Amino acid sequence: MIKAKNLKKVYKTGELDLEVIKDFSLNIEKGEFISLIGPSGSGKSTVLNMLGCLDTPTSGNLEINNKNITTLNKTQLANFRGEHIGFIFQSFNLIPVLSVYENIEYPLIMIQNLPQDERKKRILRLLEEVGMLDQKDKFPEQISGGQKQRVAIARALVTNPQIVFADEPTANLDSKTANQVIDLMKKIQKEHNTTFIFATHDEKIVSKVNRLITLEDGNIMEDRRA
Repeated sequence: MIKAKNLKKVYKTGELDLEVIKDFSLNIEKGEFISLIGPSGSGKSTVLNMLGCLDTPTSGNLEINNKNITTLNKTQLANFRGEHIGFIFQSFNLIPVLSVYENIEYPLIMIQNLPQDERKKRILRLLEEVGMLDQKDKFPEQISGGQKQRVAIARALVTNPQIVFADEPTANLDSKTANQVIDLMKKIQKEHNTTFIFATHDEKIVSKVNRLITLEDGNIMEDRRA
């Protein structure tokens, strides 16, 4: 599903070149539940952003579903993300003026432009699946952090992505809520064969993934299957 070969990422800071990812190669199969781990500054988020098509590598080759991502322009990348990829962020990134229902509906209108009946069917199914059907008319400020993350998960899944990327998705949650959210993502992975790729420090996630990839100074130090 994902084939990354010799990816490199260099950021320019003034006259200096900062090499964040040096030589990253990795193959990921459909339905894997993977965590990128490593100390702060090891390159986890940068790798996640490159694999998720939010950022482009400086050099190297990246294929997702047999599509050469490194040849796409910004518009093509955005369309590809909308069709194949979902994202879950640490800060939830919900739109405060939209209801729970409308936040989940947003990518279907902006990215996939589905008919209203199909949008409603998908949204209600996911709201029930994440246990938020009775909260659908509330606004983000009216629900808890754990509920916000459940909404964020539903929003990430509503486009029927094959791959979901999650950057520290439990960092703002208490332990009980974090475990519930992790179990929910694991349930979705098993039922829909969705690929989940995390960047995290959270041992609760690390203990439940099927594969651990340890990064240090922009390199893979270990690739271990649980």
